[in-house]
Amino acid sequence: MAVPSHKTSKSNKRARRGGNTKLNMPAIHLDPTTGEYVLSHHVSSKGTYNGRQVLAKDAK
Repeated sequence: MAVPSHKTSKSNKRARRGGNTKLNMPAIHLDPTTGEYVLSHHVSSKGTYNGRQVLAKDAK
């Protein structure tokens, strides 16, 4: 069975665990047709995706 040769200090243990709790920014990009920021691989609020209209917006 593996046994650690040296004691791991609290600061080393917390530094190792702390790297996994980092928050990641969402992947957003500027839609060239509408000019608004959109999540990657998502349809914009105007119904466009990848520069083309994919959803028809209802006129109210």
